[in-house]
Amino acid sequence: MSNLFSEMLKKLRTERGLSQTKLGKQLFVNQSTIARWESGTRLPDAAMITLLSGALGVDVNTLLQAAAKSEESPHVIIVDDEKIILSDSLTVLDEVMPAATIRGFMWPQEAIEYARMNPVALAVLDIELGTASGFDLCKTLLDINSRTNVVYLTAFPDYALPAWESKACGFMVKPLTPEKVHSQLENLRYPFSWEDLGGEVH
Repeated sequence: MSNLFSEMLKKLRTERGLSQTKLGKQLFVNQSTIARWESGTRLPDAAMITLLSGALGVDVNTLLQAAAKSEESPHVIIVDDEKIILSDSLTVLDEVMPAATIRGFMWPQEAIEYARMNPVALAVLDIELGTASGFDLCKTLLDINSRTNVVYLTAFPDYALPAWESKACGFMVKPLTPEKVHSQLENLRYPFSWEDLGGEVH
């Protein structure tokens, strides 16, 4: 990543009196993700740079021009309509896959829009999403990209059978833990390497 981008991000954030944690909460990413952007070890995608421009009050082209091209890391999303669970799950995913680009969404439509702009390698979906269904979201994501690995994360074990009847490749019961994530990553329909994720083989 270009040092110009990381330095600009830190300068803009500091000037606006935002901590890494506060900025991360606005964007639904972890503080550690902001820290990696500012250290130059990870580059946010174009959609996230657009959100950053709004949060920091700067023209998006200024950030896009400052961002250097880097090797594409896997795009991972998680969708859950409960904010606390979403935040805790993001922490776990970030711990297991530090080199992946990880985004959290409370609303299915936002996840769909993101998937249309980015090749999602792994989607972790709650099944009960308010009035929406994780099963329907799974179908939509696979219509967008048939190579997306979909894994359900739910508080209701009874959903296991209908989950397997969909085209998902995994099922987990809340809460999310590193051990559960490792287990699912070993059985993805379309696996990606641990080097891509920045994690260690377990």
